[in-house]
Amino acid sequence: MYMAPGDVGEMSEWFKEHAWKVCVRLTAYRGFESLSLRQVLVVSIGPFAAICCEPRQVRKEATVAADSGAEVWLVLAASLFTGSHMSYQVLARKWRPRNFQEMVGQEHVLRMLTNALANQRLHHAYLFTGTRGVGKTTLARILAKCLNCEQGIRSNPCGECHVCQSIDTGRFLDLIEVDAASRTKVEDTRELLDNVQYAPSQGRYKIYLIDEVHMLSGHSFNALLKTLEEPPAHVKFLLATTDPKRLPITILSRCLQFNLKRVPIEQIAQQLQHICQTENISFEAPALDLLADAADGSMRDALSLLDQTIAFCSQNITTLDTRQMLGSIEQDALYRLLDALADQDGKKLLAEIESLSEHAPDFNQALNDFLSILHKTSLAQLVPDVDVPEIIKQFATRFTPEETQLYYQIALIGRRDLPLIPNPRQGFEMVMLRMLAFKPANQESPSAKASPQSNAATTQGKAPIASKPSSQGKISIDSKPSMPERRPIASNQQTTSTISNHSSRQIPDTKSTNRNEQFNSAEVALAGSETPWNALLPKLNLTGLALTLASNCTLIQMNETKIELALAAAHEPMLNKKLIERIEQALVNYLKKPIQLDIKITSKEIQTPAKQQQEEKVARQASATESIKNDSHVQKIMNMFDATIDMASIKAIDPA
Repeated sequence: MYMAPGDVGEMSEWFKEHAWKVCVRLTAYRGFESLSLRQVLVVSIGPFAAICCEPRQVRKEATVAADSGAEVWLVLAASLFTGSHMSYQVLARKWRPRNFQEMVGQEHVLRMLTNALANQRLHHAYLFTGTRGVGKTTLARILAKCLNCEQGIRSNPCGECHVCQSIDTGRFLDLIEVDAASRTKVEDTRELLDNVQYAPSQGRYKIYLIDEVHMLSGHSFNALLKTLEEPPAHVKFLLATTDPKRLPITILSRCLQFNLKRVPIEQIAQQLQHICQTENISFEAPALDLLADAADGSMRDALSLLDQTIAFCSQNITTLDTRQMLGSIEQDALYRLLDALADQDGKKLLAEIESLSEHAPDFNQALNDFLSILHKTSLAQLVPDVDVPEIIKQFATRFTPEETQLYYQIALIGRRDLPLIPNPRQGFEMVMLRMLAFKPANQESPSAKASPQSNAATTQGKAPIASKPSSQGKISIDSKPSMPERRPIASNQQTTSTISNHSSRQIPDTKSTNRNEQFNSAEVALAGSETPWNALLPKLNLTGLALTLASNCTLIQMNETKIELALAAAHEPMLNKKLIERIEQALVNYLKKPIQLDIKITSKEIQTPAKQQQEEKVARQASATESIKNDSHVQKIMNMFDATIDMASIKAIDPA
């Protein structure tokens, strides 16, 4: 209520006479912009007080009614305003879509809702999920208009009837918006549902729009379950959340869920151009692209950034000013940094960083942009047909794929650690120097690795060399590509080393290779070291107890249909029928023909793969211990501090 200062006394007497009909509700100061001096009169009736209700929220306490016998008194709020009333409306509210056609993105959701409305297949509960600013609440309000439009249920509300305009202005009594973040208690939910049974007062449906529904407590969700599953025919629930994982499965199962995606950068940029043209704001297209990229898929964030940019650039949006406002840097500066890395020129790299720091950039954003360039470079290297700028293609030929991947990982870790460094420039500089210092080993020329197809052809075209059988052994094994064998260290195992080298070589995988080569019968001495079993065992893919049993055996005899192994008497408890069948099946799978396995117990000393590995381990440990004892630096430390070596702490490194 608005009045001149001289009318306060007269109006006070009027309120005393008509107190039983007084109902006061404070709203925005619409229609009084021409007054240069205004006072707000707040009427307090009995124990109640007038409450200001924000737009688009209808709450139980928003309207205060007076009892006929209530005592009335007047409270004058000393709120004096001078000057003209600000009528500017922010772009995020001014350009909020009012129908499905004005929505940017979310075509998959719009298609489902449009078809449902056209076919009158209306569900009683809808759940809209997605990140901030993608249109969850906006879609819910448009759907409320579609359901309550005076022209009928339709996918394109008229926007001119009383219901549509009331929803747009936030004054539709049957659209009850609830902020779940501020009404988390179960009492709030019960109070909200008390009025569900009553028919709508204005529209066709009474609609409950619960925003950030994941903030409700567990008891609130339980109180909502029954009503949400079987509401009255005149009630619709529209739920919105940014974190659907926090919703109970019982709630999710009662709703139709619509997942809203991030709005693509291209669509955001097009919408920003349309808004600038409509608002008569001059702009540069690259500047709007920067705003669209900074919005990170949120249309609302993009409009807020556009508002900020208009204020910063004073109605003329330029790329340079936009970069300065966002704290971003020009792509050319990043290209110069990448050029210095390609030339391995540390002096030039530091000079570019110094030039970059003069503009006070956001170094975290700089690393983010640098990661984007490296990503495009890697795409150009590994997917030659991808569409990237010409300068990216040039960098793709100057770096190897390994270098690009390494630089990307360094920049990614540096971006994560940047907040821990007191000086952001120092952190950024250290990331660049780390890229300069580290380089993948054994690199080929970038041109040789530019095409992944050529690499694949080269790899497939390599023909492994088949070795000739040992002159001392009479057994020929149909070798397959396998894992390399461990190299024996002991000097008395020359024959075993020869067999290991034989098995590590690969035969050509061609049609001319005879895969069905037969075994020649042969006899091998029990105590001898010529055991092809060492070469055959790793190729059987055995695990667990079967591998342990096979590792403690040695080969006695091998022919076309039978393999005979010997097992030391000390390991006889391991022998059982199930393990023998597993080893036999592994041999059949590898040799591609029926094989009978026979394992005999012997009291003689035999050379087994397990024993050989143990000997190699002992030899490596002895070699490592001797190397530490004879190291000149270790001896110098021992003499200086009168120290001794803890032999138990020396561990030999297993060969790769």
